[in-house]
Amino acid sequence: MQEYDELAAELRDRANKMAEGEQLWIGLAGGPGSGKSTLSAELQKRLEDLLLVIPLDGYHYYRSELDQMDDPAEAHMRRGAPFTFNSAKFINDLIEAKRSGEGSFSSFDHRIGDPIENDIKLLKTHRIVLVEGNYLLLDADPWSQLRDLVFDEAWYLNVSVDECKRRLMKRHVDVGLSEEQALQRVMTSDGMNAELIAAESPANADRFVQVATLIT
Repeated sequence: MQEYDELAAELRDRANKMAEGEQLWIGLAGGPGSGKSTLSAELQKRLEDLLLVIPLDGYHYYRSELDQMDDPAEAHMRRGAPFTFNSAKFINDLIEAKRSGEGSFSSFDHRIGDPIENDIKLLKTHRIVLVEGNYLLLDADPWSQLRDLVFDEAWYLNVSVDECKRRLMKRHVDVGLSEEQALQRVMTSDGMNAELIAAESPANADRFVQVATLIT
């Protein structure tokens, strides 16, 4: 856990040097399976009220919204791809919160498979805001607005696509899918998303983060 400790200590030191009322906004991007949620949770554990984590996952379209898309079957199958997120609402909420220093954000309930509105509260007392998600550093609009309008720094969790796929396979099997079903999921959705992220995001990052203890 030394790497987590060192990164948390760095962020704590930076927060202590910030002016009253100032916030540091960091975008943490990486492919599915790269360890964004794990890293965010470990930093949250160490920094407590200094840090707030805002996950992109809270902005999945509801399943009922996927049902209304032109191809509902594909939308459900590809859930997790960029077009299955309410990116406009996500970016607008972040821009307004960056301006005001406070706001409310959705989380995601994996038990019910849908977001929970207004579950995450940003207060002006939070000194570091860590936004984590797959697509934060994509070139396409509206994602590209984040680098100019929200993030003070953009971090990329540097894990290879092959390693992401290996972890995703294990994750799917661990929750009950057969190896064949897990492979199908990785090849038709997760892997495609990971390849898109790896192709575009590194060039848009200010910092590469590598945490050996995330490897499973």
